[in-house]
Amino acid sequence: RWYRFADISSVEAFLDELQERSAEKGGPLVVLLPRAPGAREPRWAHLLCGPVDSSNIGNNAEGSPPGLQARVDALEADVAALRATVQRLCNELGLPPEAPTE
Repeated sequence: RWYRFADISSVEAFLDELQERSAEKGGPLVVLLPRAPGAREPRWAHLLCGPVDSSNIGNNAEGSPPGLQARVDALEADVAALRATVQRLCNELGLPPEAPTE
């Protein structure tokens, strides 16, 4: 981020150079990651701290943290239970139920 590249193709060319560094110069400094579903641009990772474990990179197609779907499912169940409770209370009190908002 310290250098202002002319355009994205300049960035990609420089990343290609870093990926193709010879062993005499210390080997590659970056690796191209598998394209994530829905991603527009390729992603790169540095190798300055050692090899990258790409087995868990890009597994989450939506880019959401692990366990998020379970939390969303639980919250949806809670909302459904609350709606049923409100409906029951409205019936007991003789109030017209409000239309649910989605």
